[in-house]
Amino acid sequence: MLLSDRVTGGAVAALGAAAAYVGAQLPPVPGQEVGPAAFPTLIGLLLILCGGLIAFGVGRSFEDEAEAAVEESEVAHGAPHAAPPTPLRSLKAALPPALLLFYVLAVDRLGFVPTTFLMIVAMVFAFGGRWRLALALGTIGPVAVHLVFYKLLRVPLPAGLLPMPWS
Repeated sequence: MLLSDRVTGGAVAALGAAAAYVGAQLPPVPGQEVGPAAFPTLIGLLLILCGGLIAFGVGRSFEDEAEAAVEESEVAHGAPHAAPPTPLRSLKAALPPALLLFYVLAVDRLGFVPTTFLMIVAMVFAFGGRWRLALALGTIGPVAVHLVFYKLLRVPLPAGLLPMPWS
């Protein structure tokens, strides 16, 4: 069953509104400018924005153009043959939960940055990325997230084998 963009966009916006409302109800922490309400409220507002964009069809023309280009290519070159399902391809769905379990087990020993680097690289390769993308995202992502959590949110993350200079 296919749902219209208005229904799915509305559902995403409603989820965002609920997250923003509940997040805004969290009590502030004395002495801190940014409290526990900041992150869920921000995520909720971004979900409202994304849901609204989906519901109003913003970006739909890009999808139509891409579908038309694929159809033209199939007509010109013949329809591609679908790859047969393999057990390895169906394991991709289990990769995110497996990586979260890996994070829980490894973060105290390795630290946040190396553990997150390995997780990002594994995800990029599993979903067809190249070495350059994997190394770039794996290097920049964990450092940026660590900086945000440590400096802005004041949440200490395990240092492990590679402590950050600001910790």
